[in-house]
Amino acid sequence: MFKILFLAIFTFLLFFPAGTLSAGEMEVLTDRYLAVYFDSPVRSAAKEVAEMYPKIKLKLESTFGWDLPLNPSVILINNSRRFEMMAESPLTVAYAVPNRNLVVIDLTKMRINPFSLENTLKHEICHLLLHYHIKGHNLPRWLDEGVCQWVSHGISDIIMNPKQSLLNKAVARGRFIPLSRLQRGFPRDKGPLLLAYEESKSFLDYITGRFGRDGLINVLDSMQKGENVYTAFHKSFNFTLDSLENGWHESLKKKMPWLAHVSFYLYEILFGLTALIAVYAFIKVILRKRAYMKEEE
Repeated sequence: MFKILFLAIFTFLLFFPAGTLSAGEMEVLTDRYLAVYFDSPVRSAAKEVAEMYPKIKLKLESTFGWDLPLNPSVILINNSRRFEMMAESPLTVAYAVPNRNLVVIDLTKMRINPFSLENTLKHEICHLLLHYHIKGHNLPRWLDEGVCQWVSHGISDIIMNPKQSLLNKAVARGRFIPLSRLQRGFPRDKGPLLLAYEESKSFLDYITGRFGRDGLINVLDSMQKGENVYTAFHKSFNFTLDSLENGWHESLKKKMPWLAHVSFYLYEILFGLTALIAVYAFIKVILRKRAYMKEEE
């Protein structure tokens, strides 16, 4: 049985800056697994989170072979403007704060395809699990995000348009963001941010496609024991991380048909053709003028 409690104001002040939440208006559902904080109108969603969490916990423990001895706090925000005051980007749908054992979810965005409350919660709890077992700054942001997208069936922390892949443009133009630049964090600007998320997912898909789930788990186990990401990848696959990154780039280029390459350069091609036509027309006018002048003579 869940106990419904009114949350004291000082508790929320530990989590959020002044003015971001009206703490006295929120309630909490608690059980032996977690605490769910919510606005009164979304009590049914809070109960749903509390009911699904034990299954998510077991699934993650089974996938990674690690225990999850945490009692996280999950905060459900039912006001998009209020959530955006706390989030890094207006595209964000949820985020985790591992050092506070905290997950915050924007419920208003759970209605947007392909997001669901279950997969979003699974994604964010995955972040808590990874940071619990891989300490300090040893977990690169691209790996953290890539693994959590992999385990939550491609769901990310942000809204992405699958019809407008920035990764495809990066492949066509050879303008990837190096993984080394995605170690500590992701870019803040929209375009590079979306590309960073796409790259993280794509690289993990490449690794699991080439070496299987066990290969990825071996990497994470090595990092749990204190190895850095470069050593963990080399020990697990007998390839350097840089060589695997290059192999991933090449695999993406091979998958892209030549017509797609052309389409990404369509503007440049049309601009070039227009310029050539203009030059041709200019030369033609000059030649006509010269011919006319000769006739006059």
